Amino acid sequence: MPRLYSKYIKLVHATGDIIAIALSSVLSFHIIRTEEANNISIQHGSFMLFAWLAWFICATLVSTYRLYRVTPTAKALINALKAITLYVILIEATISVLHVTVISKSFRFNHYAILLVLVLCWRLIVITVLKLYRARGYNYRNVIIVGYSKSGKELKKFFKRHPELGYRFLGFFDDNANSDSDIKGTIESVEDYALQYGVDEIYCSPFELKKFQLTQLINFVDNNLIRIKFLPDPGSLPYKNLKIDFYDLLPVLILRTIPLDDAINKFFKRVFDFLFALLIIVSVLSWMLPLLAILIKIDSEGPVFFKQERSGIDNKKFKCWKLRTMYANKDANTQQARRGDARITLIGGFLRRSSLDELPQFFNVLFGQMSVVGPRPHMLKHTQEYAAIIDKFMVRHLIKPGITGLSQIRGFRGDTSEVYQMRGRVKLDIFYLENWSFLLDLKIIFYTVYNIMRGDKAAF
Repeated sequence: MPRLYSKYIKLVHATGDIIAIALSSVLSFHIIRTEEANNISIQHGSFMLFAWLAWFICATLVSTYRLYRVTPTAKALINALKAITLYVILIEATISVLHVTVISKSFRFNHYAILLVLVLCWRLIVITVLKLYRARGYNYRNVIIVGYSKSGKELKKFFKRHPELGYRFLGFFDDNANSDSDIKGTIESVEDYALQYGVDEIYCSPFELKKFQLTQLINFVDNNLIRIKFLPDPGSLPYKNLKIDFYDLLPVLILRTIPLDDAINKFFKRVFDFLFALLIIVSVLSWMLPLLAILIKIDSEGPVFFKQERSGIDNKKFKCWKLRTMYANKDANTQQARRGDARITLIGGFLRRSSLDELPQFFNVLFGQMSVVGPRPHMLKHTQEYAAIIDKFMVRHLIKPGITGLSQIRGFRGDTSEVYQMRGRVKLDIFYLENWSFLLDLKIIFYTVYNIMRGDKAAF
């Protein structure tokens, strides 16, 4: 049977997690029993029961078990990590509120560490076994495509490239028949073919069908327990990350989804920003800023720091901190620095080339006004100007601005006075906010440091 085990896959994941919690609890107890206890106490048994409850609360909140055939392995592991993080927070908060002392810190630490390894390994094992099982022709789904469109042909290639996903492509159905051997018949013949060959899913290009054909097809699948999925018309919608929300029973299509709108993702990023900024401030800025301040004061008159109003998240103004790199001038808040700018001081040129002038912005990160990684903030005047001439410029303000960003490591840092340069920066910024991940942030930080060490030609 093609779908015999599909409904049990989530149960397999959940069962593995239950065993992982029990096993990690027992192993953790045996690790610490010589120093803390000789026998498993009633409290340890109660902890395990509460741990199971806490796990399924957290797993439900982050939809850990919402796994599909096309779900990437990395996403499945990330969802598991989210659940584990929430689980640790919930357990620790409960123990703190109830003042539980029997369950020691060493026990809990070992439990969390073992649980992390077991859950992630179980995910990998189940996903890998399923892919191998499906690649051998088991647990498959019979699929057809109604409408011979460009999207349909791309989908066919996808099915052929990924046999491990378990999709068995049977053919196209279209009224405009051509020489393609994959076309099995007209749209009118879909119903008989689907019933005869046990079709599980129908992928439909609605723009290739007439309205009455589409209505008839939907009624057919509803009456025969066949799933139908629609393929977009190429170029009909400008965004790839679509989401549907329901207002009561009314479906509402959201054209752009942002990973950092997710509370868990936002929490992870904020914690990382805070800890990273604190580390830089304590280990670097604590001794470097006084030295740079002395050099700035010796080089020219004026304050050490330059504070400028810039556009932040939701286009809200904030004071962005930098080390002063220019002589005092009236155009500082309206005119962007350019290569060979006479306003830049001798020390200021060094600070800008080495990016040391950006260091005070770690205080902006610490206070929550900026992030370590994100779109670079612009002065207010430039935000108004670019918003008027560059399409989608304001989209970049949907997340916090950053000290560095994807556009900076891809060559769009420094002077972006030409419109094509700003368009390139906006394009990369939008890609970043739509495809954010913690690993992407780490990659950007690495290349930022790498570019500074080797010397960035765009810096001046």
